[in-house]
Amino acid sequence: MRLVNPASFILIFLILLISIFLRNRKSAGVLFSDTRSIRQNRNTFRISIFRSLNFIHWSIVVLIIIALARPQSTQSNEKIVSEGIDIFLVLDISASMNAEDFEPESRLQAAKSVIRSFLKNRQNDRIGLVIFSGKSTVLCPLTTDYLMLAKLIRKVEVGIIEDGSAIGLALAHAINRLRHSTAKSRVVILLTDGENNAGEIDPITAANAAKAIGVKVYTIGMGKDKGALIPYYDPIFGKRYRPIRACIDEESLKKISRITDGHYFRATNEHKLADIYKEIDQLETTKIETTEFILYKELASYFMFPATIL
Repeated sequence: MRLVNPASFILIFLILLISIFLRNRKSAGVLFSDTRSIRQNRNTFRISIFRSLNFIHWSIVVLIIIALARPQSTQSNEKIVSEGIDIFLVLDISASMNAEDFEPESRLQAAKSVIRSFLKNRQNDRIGLVIFSGKSTVLCPLTTDYLMLAKLIRKVEVGIIEDGSAIGLALAHAINRLRHSTAKSRVVILLTDGENNAGEIDPITAANAAKAIGVKVYTIGMGKDKGALIPYYDPIFGKRYRPIRACIDEESLKKISRITDGHYFRATNEHKLADIYKEIDQLETTKIETTEFILYKELASYFMFPATIL
């Protein structure tokens, strides 16, 4: 509730001051020399009403002043118009993603953790997932069910697709799913730790296709420059490690992002990777417009009616 004219309450103090002033000026006197009739009638209904007149007068004054203050009830409605973004996450799950240089996790586990955090910050966007190694598959089409998508990402492991690195094919699959999207902004976030060595489509060809339909590609190269250790299981000695060198094709990743007006990032640890996704999150924000409608209902009549009765 709100008051349109709250200054009206000053009248209460003015009337109170005037009443005190007039009472002080009124001379005292005895109107009846014989008060026996008053004592005899002091408990009648008319005498009781007379005694309450002062209270009634002040009630009328207060009710009228409240009505003059124009109390109003408010009811607000919001109309939210949002422009969502369509995003495809393209995730490398080749054998090298098992490298344990993102201590204490492997590259893939670190990537999955950061991507799940990325999902928590999105609103009103449709997000899909493509995974790849030697081949590529759309694991999840565009969806706003982030909880379901996070569960799918948690289950992704190295080895569910034959090994290799079909970067161009994976990028093409994501672009194809965005081809018919009507979203104002369409984005692909490609994360890999290798170079294209499989698939029928070259990454640059896929990048040109993305540019043709207005899809922006952010590329992320993952892994340390000095190489890392990949675990493997020996039937006699159990878990063992073999070293690998970083084979990230940074030139191709930079060219993909340059062609599509995106950005290339390099992640050498989980903290850096998290910062990259935060930066992308800020670059690709959802536009939300809010229009508020406020309805006012006049309540003065609820005070004028009892004032009139009194």
